[in-house]
Amino acid sequence: MAAAVARPVFWRRLLGLLPGRPGLAALLGRLSDRLGRNRDRRRRRSPWLLLAPLLSPAVPQASPPPCCLCPEGVHRFQWIRNLVPEFGVSSSHVRVLSSPAEFFELMKGQIKAARRRVVMASLYLGTGPLEQELVDCLEIALERSLRAESPSDLRVSVLLDFTRGSRGRKNSRTMLLPLLQRFPEQVRVSLFHTPSLRGLLRLLIPERFNETIGLQHIKVYLFDSSVILSGANLSDSYFTNRQDRYVFLRDCPEVADFFAELVEAVGDVSLQLQADDTVRVVEGMVHPYKGDRAAYCKAANARVMGVIEAARTRQQRLHAQTFHGDALVPREDAAAAGDRRPAPDTWIYPLIQMKPFEIRIDEAVTETLLTEAERGARVFLTTGYFNLTQAYMDLVLGTRAEYQILLASPEVNGFFGAKGVAGAIPAAYVHIERQFFRAVCSRGQQERVRLQEYRRRGWTFHAKGLWLYLAGSSLPCLTLIGSPNFGYRSVHRDLEAQIAIVTESQALQQQLHQEQEQLYRRSGMVSPATFEQPGRQVQLWVKMVTPLIKNFF
Repeated sequence: MAAAVARPVFWRRLLGLLPGRPGLAALLGRLSDRLGRNRDRRRRRSPWLLLAPLLSPAVPQASPPPCCLCPEGVHRFQWIRNLVPEFGVSSSHVRVLSSPAEFFELMKGQIKAARRRVVMASLYLGTGPLEQELVDCLEIALERSLRAESPSDLRVSVLLDFTRGSRGRKNSRTMLLPLLQRFPEQVRVSLFHTPSLRGLLRLLIPERFNETIGLQHIKVYLFDSSVILSGANLSDSYFTNRQDRYVFLRDCPEVADFFAELVEAVGDVSLQLQADDTVRVVEGMVHPYKGDRAAYCKAANARVMGVIEAARTRQQRLHAQTFHGDALVPREDAAAAGDRRPAPDTWIYPLIQMKPFEIRIDEAVTETLLTEAERGARVFLTTGYFNLTQAYMDLVLGTRAEYQILLASPEVNGFFGAKGVAGAIPAAYVHIERQFFRAVCSRGQQERVRLQEYRRRGWTFHAKGLWLYLAGSSLPCLTLIGSPNFGYRSVHRDLEAQIAIVTESQALQQQLHQEQEQLYRRSGMVSPATFEQPGRQVQLWVKMVTPLIKNFF
């Protein structure tokens, strides 16, 4: 029976590996997907059968039996550690932030306190006074590192997107050039350029619209051994009135090391900003848009997967030494020797999605979580841009858990009021929302799948992620938080990273529950009457164009 279920998805994986057969692979892949979905409606799939077609060859495809000796073995999500490194931490080191102002003040304080490294990955850095405050904090920290009375080896690494960071005469690059010119040995600015934007396409697509082809979308802010994971960019609205999500991992050195290495790896395959505002590639690296695309993507895959696999192996070795070593050190002896870190009750899993490089781990884990959510479980899913992939929509509509999906009302959409074609994007999202709502209603699933719109005067909405409540539980045990929006761009075009946080700590579960409630409290339930409201009528041309462009926003 298991073989019968697995067959369609393995067709897709095997055909995808055949050279010169993309058309046949795509056709049979779609057929196998449809067969697989029909079978899924009649029986539940193992997580590993779902993961099989999505994993990179470097990712293991076999799951060892649960470890009965390890405290991690008590949670049901330990299969994720077969794909990515697992970091056990104490919940006392995890803090959920709630507001843009809190996020901004924490970042400034962490930059000023940093002694060894500041690593920041974002889509872009804005050009206003608040962004200048951040740059000033970096300058103060770098100046302090050179003083004789308190010297340190502080290094600053910033990773941004090339197209977004180069837009306009005053941009992210010009904001950072003074640091690069004054501290050339301590500051690195990397600008990722998608390999998909090249040749004639690069010459013809104008500024701003070229960002639709692909971006560096990871949001990681790292200070020595502490990390902030978020969906927020480094721009004034994200510090004031643009609602997002943020989690602060304090003094988690293994997690910080992983994300520092990940940003360094992406930086190595990016263009390097020079003090004269030119860019160049790292020596020995293929150029992202002038060089051979296949060679570039292969090199980038090897560089990033090398970081993931090295960390996974390292954490597995640490796990084995801690719980399975011949000379197992009792907890009391470890404390006496100076290791006073609390026992882990929370586990962090970094989920990376870089489809241009054929790295699809986040997609695999997200699909598995949605598939395996049992009857009675509740999934709270939020996105600032409601444009789910077909696979995610099929899973939401075809599985048994209850879903409450929070999305932006047109008034809090980041494109609301924009000039030109961009001003029609909120209407396109309304059209997509209405189509999905009709699909829910046509299946009679209005009680199981509910849509809610975030509304807040004077604010915009950019939060993304999910919270999973197991059947019978009033608190979530898992959350996904980071940069992905669950849309086509996140899955297929952009570089994305988020973390899965699994916790047994009731205190941390309460933090996550309060975060979810705070966001949903400012929302209204979507009903047929929602689409009859003034301003919800979508023009015919938007309806016609949306299917053609929905994969670009």
